[in-house]
Amino acid sequence: MSVLPLTKNGHEVMLEARGMSKRFGEHTVLRDISLSIQRSEVVCLIGPSGSGKSTLLRSLAFLEAYDDGEVFVEGELLGYDRAQGGRRVISRPARLREVRRNMGMVFQQFNLWPHMSVAENVMEALIRGRRLSRAKARKLALETLEKVGLVDKADAWPNRLSGGQQQRVAIARSLAMSPAIMLFDEPTSALDPELVGEVLQVMKHLAEEGMTMVVVTHEMGFAAQVADRVVFLDGGQIVEQGAPAKLFREPSSPRLAQFLKNYLERNSLFDDRPAANGTCL
Repeated sequence: MSVLPLTKNGHEVMLEARGMSKRFGEHTVLRDISLSIQRSEVVCLIGPSGSGKSTLLRSLAFLEAYDDGEVFVEGELLGYDRAQGGRRVISRPARLREVRRNMGMVFQQFNLWPHMSVAENVMEALIRGRRLSRAKARKLALETLEKVGLVDKADAWPNRLSGGQQQRVAIARSLAMSPAIMLFDEPTSALDPELVGEVLQVMKHLAEEGMTMVVVTHEMGFAAQVADRVVFLDGGQIVEQGAPAKLFREPSSPRLAQFLKNYLERNSLFDDRPAANGTCL
């Protein structure tokens, strides 16, 4: 059993990247990323399109194999094992599953199985991955759907749900596996604007319950209200990070200041009109 490393303030580090880089051919998309996520911390990754946000999130889960550096999940090295001579080799699938056992991920697309009911979508991983009986899996699926406000849709087909409801089912599917860390890759980007709030509200409740979360988002109102820390990326690098109140109001880097100015001009970010979650920066 691994012992979680501690930060200087004594908090447990749940997820950590150390000097991580990622290349696609000759193009470097992430450059020397070092980032620590503490237990129960909510970290929002923001930045312009193409800045590397989604690639960073996928690399933190080893859905993309990073090229340099290291990633640790609850103190365990993710993605690689040490071989003879000190070189490293990609871990076997069983080892990857073991290190990622407490990690859940929600994508932009819902990826629900259309031939299964809502409850069956949530049950599937419980039956195949956790080896639960169908009765126990359904009981847990219904309890989890209750958390996201969709227990009344348990026997509905996915194509009968709105986009926001489908994304909440996707969240329930991950939650049912009892993750310690949840990664969200722009979970509202595929939704109509009027459906964004219901998904963000579920995520807000998860944060209030102490879920460790890393969220790639363009929803600045959500980041301002819910995040403990906001990380701004540009050009595959972390340019600036800090508490949202300071980061949004007093950016120290010209690049972040320009990004926020552009966002302000497009969305009236700092006026009195509410954001999708009902708050303003």
